[in-house]
Order: sequence, then C-alpha cells, then structure tokens
Amino acid sequence: MRPTNTVKPLGTEKKPDTSIVGKFKELWKYYFLQTLLATVVLAVLVFLLGKEKTVLISTMGATTFIVFAMPTTISAQTRNVVGGHIVGLASGAIFYFAGFPYILGYPLAVGLAIFLMVALDFEHPPAAGTALAVVINEVSCDAFITIMLSAVVLSQCRYFLRNHLKDLI
Repeated sequence: MRPTNTVKPLGTEKKPDTSIVGKFKELWKYYFLQTLLATVVLAVLVFLLGKEKTVLISTMGATTFIVFAMPTTISAQTRNVVGGHIVGLASGAIFYFAGFPYILGYPLAVGLAIFLMVALDFEHPPAAGTALAVVINEVSCDAFITIMLSAVVLSQCRYFLRNHLKDLI
C-alpha cells in the first residue's frame, strides 16, 4: 500500500491568527490573570510601603509590566531586575550628592545608569527611572529599602509563577 501523505499546495497551510482579536481570543485568560496578579502585587507593595513612597514605588510600574506581561524576557530575569535597580539607585545617589544643577544632574544620572546596566549586563530599562526618581527625590535607607523590596518581591513573584505566566506581547 502507498502512504496517504498528501501535500497541500503552497499558501494553503493554516497560519496562526496574529491579529489583535486572534491573539486576545487565544490568550484572554492570561491577560486577565496576569493583569490581576500585577495589580494585586503592586497594591500590596503600595499598602506595605505607604503613600509617602509612591514616587519611588512608581518606578516599579514599568518593572511590574515587564515581570507580568513579558516574563520570559531578559529584562524580567531576577538578576536584571534586582541588579538594574541597584545600578539605578547608585547612579541616582551619585548625582544627588554631586550637587550639579538639575539640568545636568538628572540626565547624567540616567546616562550613567544606562551605561552601567549595559556594561555590567543588568539590562532593565525601568531602572533608568529609578536613577531619575532617586536624584530628584531622595537618597536614604528608606528609598533603598523601598526600591529593593519592590524589585525582590516582583522578581520572586515571576520566579514562583514562571510555569503559569506567558508572554503577552
């Protein structure tokens, strides 16, 4: 007997639906679940850290997006999230104490953070916002604890939920 393999003419293979509607139909449960998880985790951080820390916590908004919407990317890895925010804290602190006028200090803090993140292989784009938040607001143990606690909590959520999270982008 002959094998019954049939060859389909070119162009007739079923292609995945990459439209917004098609992607939503495929991933809608993950959209809602991961958005809910991100919202709850950030709400807990805001509750624990207090309203007066919201400027510093706001730097975690983009980190939360990366961790819950793009969990398999390099920027979402614990090493990059924590390392990137350490770099951002250090860069902001340097220019906070340097005494430069804001027109120089703010961009230099972000520039140094970018340089150090790529040089040290800690690429996490939201950490550039951490450098800016620190140089604008404050350098203190509270700022360090706020940023690092947030980064560690978000990283650990991604780590423990890694088998349940999907890239949504």
